Amino acid sequence: MTARVVVGDFEITLVRAGFYWWDGGAMFGVVPKTLWSRRFEADEANRVRLGFNCYVIRTGEHTILVETGAGDKPDAKARERMKLAAALALPEIVAGQGIDPESIDIVINTHLHFDHCGGNTVLTSGRARPAFPRARYYTRRGEWEHAHERHVRDRISYIDANYDPLVESRQMQLLDADFEIAPGIEMKLAPGHNRDMTVVTATSSGQTFCFFSDLVPTAAHVTPSWIAAFDLFPLQAIDTKSRWLEKAAEGGWICGFAHEPEMAFARIVKTEESFLASACPADRQTGVPVLP
Repeated sequence: MTARVVVGDFEITLVRAGFYWWDGGAMFGVVPKTLWSRRFEADEANRVRLGFNCYVIRTGEHTILVETGAGDKPDAKARERMKLAAALALPEIVAGQGIDPESIDIVINTHLHFDHCGGNTVLTSGRARPAFPRARYYTRRGEWEHAHERHVRDRISYIDANYDPLVESRQMQLLDADFEIAPGIEMKLAPGHNRDMTVVTATSSGQTFCFFSDLVPTAAHVTPSWIAAFDLFPLQAIDTKSRWLEKAAEGGWICGFAHEPEMAFARIVKTEESFLASACPADRQTGVPVLP
């Protein structure tokens, strides 16, 4: 079922590049299982079901893909660990949502962890080639540099074939600051999960869509203190998240989450002590969220 919203003059579609299972303790850090298990049911190995969520923003002039999922690089051991079934290539998944993959002219990676940029390229005869040949790819330079530091803390999250061929061919542009990718579409630094992660905002006719990436990976993570164990800078993550959730609540933004397995689009509601994610209601016939 297609999940799509209209934000001003933009049309935004959720493209879910599959599901995977990840350790619940890793996803929720110090939050006790007695709390997070009310939102996510764990399997026998304490894993919870998550999505690889990508979004396509059509502006009329550009077709922009935000994130590309895990792609085809994880090895057999990793796929078994995540219960990751064989899936269609991302261009085929995009086409299944009624979007011509050949029309994608911009790809945004909020950061370069394999589960956000793995579909940038496809392996053909052992060589990584761009999955979207017409597209210009964008990410932060600092994130690309960190990927090559091979720090023991997070080196497993990076697979060079997802981005280095694009940098070498100059198809990927490395950004040094916040950047307007196209009119109304911006990448903005939001550190905490790691140093150089960005969020993406799409603003048109006074309305805004915000993709939180791993700053708020699921709807359950809108509680500022609910952060993943693998966030490199946890206190900064809490502060950054609080600021962005405040903006989203005040502005009535429509928001998307990187790994939420159910809720496609949500509004953020501020409460006395925290925040809530309220799913956008859907048209009963089409399943497409309806925005008041």
